[in-house]
Order: sequence, then structure tokens, then C-alpha cells
Amino acid sequence: MAQTFRKAFSLPNYDVIRWFPGHMAKSMGQMQSQLKNTDCVIEIHDARIPFSGRNPRFSDMIALRPHILLLNKFDLCNKGLKGKVTDKLHSMGVENVLFINCLEFRTKEIQKELMPMIFNAINSRPRYNKSVDYNVMVIGVPNTGKSTFINAFRRMHTNRKRNVAQTGAIAGITRSVNNRIKVHFDPDMFLVDTPGILTPYIPKIDSGMRLSLCGCLPDHLVGEHYIADYMLYWLNKQKKFSYIEKFELEEPTDNVMSFLSHIAKQQNMVKRIKDINNPQFQHALKPNFEQAAQYALKIFRKGQLGNFTIDSDLL
Repeated sequence: MAQTFRKAFSLPNYDVIRWFPGHMAKSMGQMQSQLKNTDCVIEIHDARIPFSGRNPRFSDMIALRPHILLLNKFDLCNKGLKGKVTDKLHSMGVENVLFINCLEFRTKEIQKELMPMIFNAINSRPRYNKSVDYNVMVIGVPNTGKSTFINAFRRMHTNRKRNVAQTGAIAGITRSVNNRIKVHFDPDMFLVDTPGILTPYIPKIDSGMRLSLCGCLPDHLVGEHYIADYMLYWLNKQKKFSYIEKFELEEPTDNVMSFLSHIAKQQNMVKRIKDINNPQFQHALKPNFEQAAQYALKIFRKGQLGNFTIDSDLL
């Protein structure tokens, strides 16, 4: 284990972590125009990266309306750091913080905590929306569970099982600001689903790669092997060597191509390519590094290497 690892992570092209398609800019304007009818803003972010990647362009909405930060996928982060994460967020001015797992949202603890938190936040400021019902806007970066939260919240409080917000395991499923979705009776409450929106400029490579590692940017745009390389870099830097046993390695490695080659061989992930040097143009078998990287990332994102708070070094 006494091995030297990289002290910093680099990319050959920094632009791969910049993703701001046209629908994001359009939706940002739509969200701001709806703010006058909004009673509360719920921001959903990944609990594994509670500080990295939160969109600074949301700051105006957060400042103008009561705000709640829901840190989703709590089951995948280091639960022992919950107190330290909460304390730091409080010191940053985030008053209302709740850790959740949208896939297990029927727990009584969440029901008892979230609704009072919403109404306490709304009642803490003058209410500019004078309608009888309440409107709550759900915001966040891509693939943090906004639509899953809305569907779970609606099922829990209305006994309606059909999903009304489109969900998926990849970034960018929701692409426009949707109509109000009724999620609660007595009092009537509506949630507004919005697209995941990133900042046009991510100032630090680490922030962008941590977003990528959690699936908040499309894998194919960043490059699966770059994300797998960052995963390897972060695990080694934090001395988290569970990947050795999981992938049946002999020792830690800092070489992503060697790592992916081992996985490809282990999982029989190969692709056939024409060998132009062979006069008969026979198909040669080569490791499928892209498929191996996808497999490694899937293992990490499911928590099979351990439950990590990737931002633990920022505490």
C-alpha cells in the first residue's frame, strides 16, 4: 500500500466539464418569471457533494424566497459526517437542511420533518403570493432527484400512484419548466418541476469532476474514462482501497488504462475491430475500455465500493 499517487487531477480539455445547452438558459428565465407566484424554493442536491456544484445562479431565487436544501441520496453518503455537513451549511447561510433518500420517501420521519419545515420557512417571511394554495418550486443541478422527489411526495400525500414528473438515471431528462403538480391537500400545495441547470462556467476541475462522478453531467460528454480516472484518483487520495477487493486487483493502481484493461478482461468486455495490418482483414479482439469504465462507475454510484461524502475534504 506504500505507493505514491497523484497530488492533483488534470484534464487534457477543460471544456468537457462545461455543459450549458440552450434549454438551460431558457428555463432559467422561465423560473425567474414564475418567482412572483412562488412561496418557497426547494433546492435538491446530491448528499455526496453537498458543497460542490451548487449553481450560484440560483442565489437570487434563494435570497428572494424561503429556501430549503434537500440533500438527496443520503443512503450513499457517509452518514457519520451529517452533523459536520449541516454545521458548515448553516455557517454558509443555509438555514433549512434535510437529508433524504427519495427512493425511500415514505418514512414517517421525513413526513414529520419536511412539511413543518416547508410551512415554517414560508411563514418566516412576508408572503407575496396571496392565493389560497401554496406554490413550491423545485430546483437543482441535473440528475439529483428532483422529479423523483415530486413523484414520491405526490404519492405520499395524495395516494395517486402514477408518476407525473419524468425521471431517469441520466442527466437532462427534464428540459422545460413544467406546469404545477398538485402534491398535497388541506392545504392545497403545488410543486413545479424544473430542468437541472448548471452554471455556464465551472471554476474548478474538482467541482466539475465531482458533479460528473455523481452523474450530474452526461457521461458521454465528459468521457467515461476521464470520470473513471477521477474516481480512481479520489479513492487513492482518500486512501479508500475497497476497489482492490471488488475488482480483484493485486494492489492499488493510479493508472486508469491498466485499471480498465483489468476490468475488461475480468468481465469479458471486448470489441471486435478490423486489423488493417492483416492481409485477410481478420477481426481482432480488443478491450472495451468505454464499457469497462461504465461498469466501474455503476459500481461506484450504487455505493458498492462504500458510502462516501466526496466533499469530505471541504469540511
